[in-house]
Amino acid sequence: MKITKLLTLVFAFALLFTISCTSDDTISDEVFYGNGFLLSNEGNFGKPNADVTFVTSDLNMKQDNIFSANNGGSNLGDVLQMISFNGDHAYLLLNNSNKIQIVNRSNFKRTGEITAQLNSPRFMTFANNNIYVTNDKYGGDKYVSIYKSSDLSFVKKINFTDNVERIVEAGNNIFVQNASFGFGNKITYITTSNNEIQSTITIPNGNINKMIASNGTVYAIAAGTADSYIYQISNAGSITKTYTLTGITDATNLEIEKGKFYFTSGLNVYAMDLTATTVPSAPLFTVSNSVDQYSNLYGFSVVNDRIFVSDANGFTQDSKISVYSTSGSLLKTFTAGKGTNGAFWN
Repeated sequence: MKITKLLTLVFAFALLFTISCTSDDTISDEVFYGNGFLLSNEGNFGKPNADVTFVTSDLNMKQDNIFSANNGGSNLGDVLQMISFNGDHAYLLLNNSNKIQIVNRSNFKRTGEITAQLNSPRFMTFANNNIYVTNDKYGGDKYVSIYKSSDLSFVKKINFTDNVERIVEAGNNIFVQNASFGFGNKITYITTSNNEIQSTITIPNGNINKMIASNGTVYAIAAGTADSYIYQISNAGSITKTYTLTGITDATNLEIEKGKFYFTSGLNVYAMDLTATTVPSAPLFTVSNSVDQYSNLYGFSVVNDRIFVSDANGFTQDSKISVYSTSGSLLKTFTAGKGTNGAFWN
C-alpha cells in the first residue's frame, strides 16, 4: 500500500489501526518516528538488505524499511549491528559495510556517515563529546576508533590484542568487552580525559557473554561450567558485587529495567531483582524452539516495560517478533526484517 497524507494523519491521531508496510512503500509526507520502538534488522551477510522497522508505543502499528523509505529507496547497507542515539540523531552501525549511517531520529532522513578507520565495526557508545567504536576483523586488527561528535572527524585508534566486542560508557569512562562468542573474561577500562587504557578487569569465573551499563554502573553476565554469574563493576573499574546464578547454565542476553535483571538461559527468560539474594526458582517465560539453534532468541531487548524477543527464522525468512510485558504476558507477535537483533526506544 502507498503511504500518503492519510498515514501522516493516522500517526498524529492515536494510531488506532494496524498498518504493516513493505519494501515497496513510498512516502510522500514526512512521518514522525519518535515515541516508538526501532528494531534493527541486520539482513543477510554479504547483501545490502539491512534496514529498520518502526513500531508504535502501543504496538498497534509498524512500518518496515524506514531508512529506504525516507532516503529515496537507497539501501542502508550490509549487517546492521546496532542503533545508538546522540542528540537529535540515530547512528546505524553497519558491520560488513564498514560504515555508520547517521539519520535524523525523528524523520529518519540521512544526515551523514562515518567510514574512516572502520574495519568490521561491532558496537559504539558516546562520552566526552566523542564517539567510540569497537572494530574486530576476523583474523585481523582489533581496536577502538574514536571520532569527534561535532564534526565526525577521526581522533585516534586504541589497539588491542584481545577481541573487542561491546563497548559502554559509565561515569564518563569507557569499558570494552574483551570477549566474543562466549570466549574471554576481560574488560578494558579507558579514561576519556586522555583516551588511554587505564586498567584491565579480569572476572574470576566464567566467560563473558554480554556487558551493559545502567545508571553509571557496568554489569557483565558470564557463563561457567554449572553456574552463571553477573558481575557489578564500578565506573572506576573495580568489581563491587557478584551475583551467582546457581544451577543456571550459559546465561546470556543481560538487560536491566526498573531495578530488575532480565537474562536468558537456553529458551528460558528470567527476571531477578537487583537486590535479590537467591536465584529465581522458575523462568518468567519460555520461548518456542526455532528452526535451528542459531535463530533462538537472536534478539533480546527490554525497553520501556516491554520484552522484545526475536526468532531469526533460519535467516531465510523474516524474523518472528514476540513482545511480552515485564510480568511475562505475551502482548503481540509480528514479523520484521531478516535477522532482527535488537529493539531500541526512540
